Amino acid sequence: MPTKNVFDQRLSKFKNKGKDPLKLREKRISDCVELRKAHKNESFLKRRNITLSSLPDEDALTVDTVSGDKVTALTIEEIVQHVNSGCNATKTLGCQAARKLLSRERNPPLKEIIGCGLLSFFVDFLSMDDEPTLQFEAAWALTNIASGTSWHTKQVVEHGAVPAFIALLGSPLLHISEQAIWALGNIAGDGPVYRDALIDCHVIPALLARITPDTPVGYLRNLTWTLSNLCRNKNPFPPLSAVQQVLPPLVQLLHLSDKDVLSDACWAFSYLTDGSNDRIDVVVKTGIVPRLVTLMGHAEVTVVTPALRSIGNIVSGSDIQTQIAIDAGVLTALPTLMQHSKSSVQKEAAWALSNIAAGPCQQIQQLITCGLLPPLVELLRKGDFKTQREAVWAVTNFTSGATVEQVVQLVQTGALEAIINLLQVKDSKTVLVILDSINNIFMAAEKLGELEKLCLLVEELGGLDRIEMLQNHENETVYQAAHNLIEKFFTDDNLEVLTTEATEDEFIFQAADVKKAFEF
Repeated sequence: MPTKNVFDQRLSKFKNKGKDPLKLREKRISDCVELRKAHKNESFLKRRNITLSSLPDEDALTVDTVSGDKVTALTIEEIVQHVNSGCNATKTLGCQAARKLLSRERNPPLKEIIGCGLLSFFVDFLSMDDEPTLQFEAAWALTNIASGTSWHTKQVVEHGAVPAFIALLGSPLLHISEQAIWALGNIAGDGPVYRDALIDCHVIPALLARITPDTPVGYLRNLTWTLSNLCRNKNPFPPLSAVQQVLPPLVQLLHLSDKDVLSDACWAFSYLTDGSNDRIDVVVKTGIVPRLVTLMGHAEVTVVTPALRSIGNIVSGSDIQTQIAIDAGVLTALPTLMQHSKSSVQKEAAWALSNIAAGPCQQIQQLITCGLLPPLVELLRKGDFKTQREAVWAVTNFTSGATVEQVVQLVQTGALEAIINLLQVKDSKTVLVILDSINNIFMAAEKLGELEKLCLLVEELGGLDRIEMLQNHENETVYQAAHNLIEKFFTDDNLEVLTTEATEDEFIFQAADVKKAFEF
């Protein structure tokens, strides 16, 4: 059962209420976990090599047998015999057969190939510059092995493939150097240990040397993906020295038009901004924020999602960093994304909005002026649950730092009715956030001396009944929060006063006329 301490810790990570004045904005680290997990389904850490953009014609790479026939399928035992032969052409046949087995979509025999002791041979073949076909086939086979589990990747690394692949980056044959890029991307994608090992081996300068005005777009796609994996993971984060190296080329790549390059470059920026304000600042100082905001309006959702994630990270930083994003037009871009056809984009947009809503009242006013309240209420009413949950946090952030007049505008837009309707959800944490929002709204009403009107409105909207029911909730923290609201704002004395005042001759609040009902 969750405890109140757990809930308070979550609140302290993303909202102004109760925070040190010097730390008015903190990243919602725990609340970002689900968004981070969602990314794994949209951008793979590792990829098996089925086709290669700069690959020469397959026939040109196929080694013929003595009879002139093309390579036929070999068993693993036959592959071992071929690779162990003294003839380079036969070795190439064996390597190619292994590569084809490892490229199978279903159940490639990674462990079996490793268990036969073939990795040492494949790594040795990487240095055979006078046998480019053999070199290429070995690189391709190792790439596919490195795309497996961490254990598979470890076997590739421990057999000495990393320095050999970095050396291959300088190959004059484009398809061979691209294959090395792909393999290194798989190794970097395994986690921070191998990522940092590659960085220590000076992989970044070797990669950047391959970016020229003449580099084919297909080649740049793989290179950008590998760079993004070198930016990935935050336990620990990539060294700042490496980040400084990789930022200028990423900025350049983000101005290209290819959607795959843009997608992976945006993901790289999302990783680099997923940290402390200091790390966000390193990215913001490149001047890339306006371009990221522009890409939030891209036609491809594969570009929109990481661009929006990057901006969401940036607006979770300092007020100054948030203002830079606002000045770049993020508030103009968000309403469209909050109405996007994909619920995952709506959720990301609501999350970004919740970070902006955690800012000072001046930024909250900009949020109101740009028309963000109606689409926010629409998400509360009609979004899927994950989106509604982010929208609820946006309301709590808003009510925590807004002026009383701004809270009134939020209520008049229909947010109070929407969050009251969500009190029936099963998720205890979301219910607690809603109760906190309602408490904040009551405190605003109290400042204006309008508690009676708000109590009547909440009762008219069915809120009092729902809050009372929550006193029977199985979660003790939910019960206590509901009980505290009732005790504080709906005591018997208050209800008696309200009953006396709410006569037909004076005023009866209508749920359909929220503005009239809560007019301060």
